[in-house]
Amino acid sequence: MKTVIKRFAAGLVALCVIAPVGAAGPSYVDMTWLSIANVYYEIGSLRILADGYITRLPQSAFSGGGGGMASTRQAFKPDVDAVRRVLAALGGPSSVNLLLTGHSHFDHSFDTATWSQLTGARIVGSKTTCFQAMAESLPADRCTAVYGGEKISLAEGVTMRVVRWNHSGDPATNPEQHNPVELDAAPRLDPQTGGLRAGVAEDFPNGGGARAFLFVVDGPDGRFSWFYQNSASPVDLHVPIVVGGTDYGAPIENLRAALRAEGLESVDLWIGTGGLPLAQLVLPVIKPKAYLPIHWDGLWSAFQAGVPRPYSDAALEGLLAKTGVALLKPGQYLDKWRLDRTGVRPLPNDVAKQAFGFSKDQPVPR
Repeated sequence: MKTVIKRFAAGLVALCVIAPVGAAGPSYVDMTWLSIANVYYEIGSLRILADGYITRLPQSAFSGGGGGMASTRQAFKPDVDAVRRVLAALGGPSSVNLLLTGHSHFDHSFDTATWSQLTGARIVGSKTTCFQAMAESLPADRCTAVYGGEKISLAEGVTMRVVRWNHSGDPATNPEQHNPVELDAAPRLDPQTGGLRAGVAEDFPNGGGARAFLFVVDGPDGRFSWFYQNSASPVDLHVPIVVGGTDYGAPIENLRAALRAEGLESVDLWIGTGGLPLAQLVLPVIKPKAYLPIHWDGLWSAFQAGVPRPYSDAALEGLLAKTGVALLKPGQYLDKWRLDRTGVRPLPNDVAKQAFGFSKDQPVPR
């Protein structure tokens, strides 16, 4: 097996793995939910963390804009100790070798550079995520910017397609949070604190909308797949994303194109957020067998406090039941599942949970 550099049409340079002809991928993937939109994947020797926001910035620091998060009253630094503690529960520095960011708001990419510093893992995300990482002294070649439409071979039989996506909200009500905006240079660290300003109209815009990821594994028992997205708006899912005069396509059409390119008519699992309005648009396209909701638990409670409330979305649950999609209802941080050719099932994760006092029988607070 060898690693090569592949250049895509948008000018992207990405690391790709060329597998031996006929090589089969892993027979399963294990997935762990680490709060908000943070999902950890174990796929053979691959250890991938999507988003990974463990620091909790105070809600009182934010103000302005339609969503109340445009600006901050001061700069902040990542909570390195909190990230290190979660990393230890996953197995230590060798347990993460690739970092993905679906978009570049603080609740997704604020800790990305810290994870990379602690593990040496490379980063794949928006140009904005790369600039944020560079601001925190990571070398430029540690981060690969993706723009949508890329096919990245991660290992033998494991493919990831990048789907250009949008962000939740509405251009009429919270444009600074919803509209696609990229940084054009690395932000400057605050001279007093050494931190960055986390507002969505400051150092952490969304990165030109969002990036969703379609994973396909050709395992020894057959093919299985899943789709991950960490934000979305049903308002303009059908409208092309345009940044700097470049048309990156409409999110829902980008998703259809990725499925066609892989010869898929459905996926085994959808990991995502957006509620009923979004599901009504996405379900007919990807026809998932199961759904794992993320980004429903709030932004402000500390990770070690556990899930602040039970998951509940009656309207969405009704649609899932009507369409025959199994709901994987999360109960606690560090919940774990295994997906293979036969479907998805929960796995115990007692050792990792006990590191935070999350016992296997611990009820979710009500």
